[in-house]
Amino acid sequence: MTLRITASTLVLDLEGTTSAAGFILGDLYDYARPRLDAWLDDHAADPAIAEARDQVIADASLSPDATTEQVVAVLHRWMAEDVKATPLKTIQGQIWAEGFAHDEISSHFFDDVIPQLRRWHENGVTLAVFSSGSVASQVPWFRHSPDGDLTPLIVDYFDTVKAGSKKDPASYETIRAALGVDAADVVFFTDHPDEVAAATEAAWQVVAFSRPDEPWFGADFGAAPVVASFDEVEVARS
Repeated sequence: MTLRITASTLVLDLEGTTSAAGFILGDLYDYARPRLDAWLDDHAADPAIAEARDQVIADASLSPDATTEQVVAVLHRWMAEDVKATPLKTIQGQIWAEGFAHDEISSHFFDDVIPQLRRWHENGVTLAVFSSGSVASQVPWFRHSPDGDLTPLIVDYFDTVKAGSKKDPASYETIRAALGVDAADVVFFTDHPDEVAAATEAAWQVVAFSRPDEPWFGADFGAAPVVASFDEVEVARS
């Protein structure tokens, strides 16, 4: 049975929804992990990296003069625990962006995703992204897809710096205001129960994704409709 949604705007989560968590936590994390030390030192003058480093030190209660080795040890621990920490996402995002630019890594999408995104875009549905991964990593993720450059499909990208926590209803209000749409005219695709709850509280429409072998498969998504594939959903512009 097809789930039919009427909305002008579709906002996409990535990990576990459009793309396999195992690819991000495996291939991309493996790419970033050995590059953290050099990146922090070589880009120390970059305000975004300096701010991220200071935030790691503050969040982990390190000494203000903590060494790069100590900061990286915290980052490695957060990666092992899959902590959605903004400074980690900032640093990873820059590393991944360079990897994408040099064709050393490429992104992953489930087979059902890209054809539907193209079709909904052609039918006038506005597409945006809200991911815990930094905007710096989201853009090349879509630019270097297995099916070519998808960035023309996406009108805007949001992360935890730009919008706030994905578990906070206020973040969804920030995104709604930035997109200039009514809350009831937005639908959010996500696989995380807490994000389902937050977007629902913000009066968005929500579709929960329960994909086999993904972290939140079989979770309790409350009253939200649950699907396993983009092919099970039809989005029509309101």
